[in-house]
Amino acid sequence: MVFLLFQLGSGRYALEASRVVEVVPLLEMKPLPQAPRGVAGIFNYRGRPVPAVDLSALTLGQPASERLSTRIIIVHCPDESGNDHLLGLIAEHATELLHKEPSAFIDSGVKLSRAPYLGPILMGSPGPIQWIYEQRLLPEAVRNVLFAETVVSQLPDGPA
Repeated sequence: MVFLLFQLGSGRYALEASRVVEVVPLLEMKPLPQAPRGVAGIFNYRGRPVPAVDLSALTLGQPASERLSTRIIIVHCPDESGNDHLLGLIAEHATELLHKEPSAFIDSGVKLSRAPYLGPILMGSPGPIQWIYEQRLLPEAVRNVLFAETVVSQLPDGPA
């Protein structure tokens, strides 16, 4: 299996590459006022608006550094109804692939209720790599904001 590697702080993490739509350079974001922590904004992906979450801000409370290796990892993210939405994940050092069997990752023995996205760990050199389950990444409040059902309302025609 192929994994995309990236960093959060000094830790190394992996996403299953088959879940990734595309990896793009860090693009200009339109900020979303009053958005929950970790929501970086919306960016233009092939002519459509896609929300982005800064993984470092979401998980560590500090935004990702703007480096040449900081990327937006575009993934499919299901909502509560099972509908897939595109989601951008901003991550540092998202430039390397790893070929490993899933069985090479072992259970850490630690379960954090506030971090259900943390999966098993690959122990090795230059240090451990933890598998991230991106479909479990967003807290419910963030998921509800980013994937709210669109309500179309008619605007008045204006003054008569």
